Amino acid sequence: MKFRRQFFKQNGGLLLQQQLSSIEGNVEKTKIFSTKELERATDNFNKNRILGQGGQGTVYKGMLVDGRIVAIKKSKELDKEKIKDFINEVVILTQINHRNIVKLLGCCLEAEVPLLVYEFIPNGTLFQYIHDENEDFPLSWENRLTIASEVASAISYLHSVASIPIYHRDVKSSNILLDEKYRAKVSDFGASRSIAIDQTHLTTNVQGTFGYLDPEYYQSCQFTEKSDVYSFGVVLVELLIGEKPIFLERTEGGRSLASHFILSMEKNDLLNILDARVKDSSAHEELKKVAELAYRCLSLSGKKRPKMIEIAMELEQIRFSQNKSNDQKNHEEIRNARTEVTNHWDVASSSGAALSIDMEPPFSSESWGLSEKQVSSNIK
Repeated sequence: MKFRRQFFKQNGGLLLQQQLSSIEGNVEKTKIFSTKELERATDNFNKNRILGQGGQGTVYKGMLVDGRIVAIKKSKELDKEKIKDFINEVVILTQINHRNIVKLLGCCLEAEVPLLVYEFIPNGTLFQYIHDENEDFPLSWENRLTIASEVASAISYLHSVASIPIYHRDVKSSNILLDEKYRAKVSDFGASRSIAIDQTHLTTNVQGTFGYLDPEYYQSCQFTEKSDVYSFGVVLVELLIGEKPIFLERTEGGRSLASHFILSMEKNDLLNILDARVKDSSAHEELKKVAELAYRCLSLSGKKRPKMIEIAMELEQIRFSQNKSNDQKNHEEIRNARTEVTNHWDVASSSGAALSIDMEPPFSSESWGLSEKQVSSNIK
């Protein structure tokens, strides 16, 4: 108990309580968990409960007393000098409320390293569905376009709608989870890392992932909202081409998926690089529009890239046009089916003429479960 109290103070527990009490309407939504609660939830952090491990730490699956399934992130370490920044970030992230962003439910500060508690998202990452085929959820073009639109909406919310603008800084397909209905959920804001506040923006200090990082960021060392746009552009290309962001064996055109895509677009060679699972799609116009959008997102100049809110609106328009096209196609199919049905019925023009029926499928006597005699009798 003494150690727990010590860790709680050391990890900024008193500061967090103070911050939460000053936020109206959010105190109930944000919870400071005890170590006992999370040990019980994870069966003492049993190895069988591990969902994933990485450079930042380990994520465990747990079940709270109220029956909620959660993901508990146990970080490897936290710089003691940046505790205040960590607490500020927890407060900000617990206030984010968007259907396509993983919800941070709270944290535990009684352990040596703070633990973060998120809602549990059951169906894995977008990365897995792009690069490992899954029979349960085949990644059709329609599904890809929906996911892209949902992710754009989430990042646009962070940039433009959240109380303080937030940059994700690590947008990639493995940080996009899919829930029970295969809706996209943007995750991993690096909440265990430091944050920096300037005059207008709160930014999460995440270094990012090779293959997704904005080249302009390398040169200027300044991360902007357009850096998230670049990373999102790489995700769009992954959805279009079905390749990983870094080619380990390719030498021609470089090992970067982004540079390979840009080169192909400039050669007007999009069709030859598309993922085979979407190449045969009838939505050629939509594919082309999304490719052109991705091309603009990957501009070497941040100023030439669109804003996330513009990207979200454009993708929604493309989705709308595709749905409209599908509706028209469905109407045509129904109309054709009706024509086929009426063609089976040959009604004589004279009133006394007999009614004859073409008994080819699907209007055969067997399909109705009737004998030829019953059919003749019913017609008479």
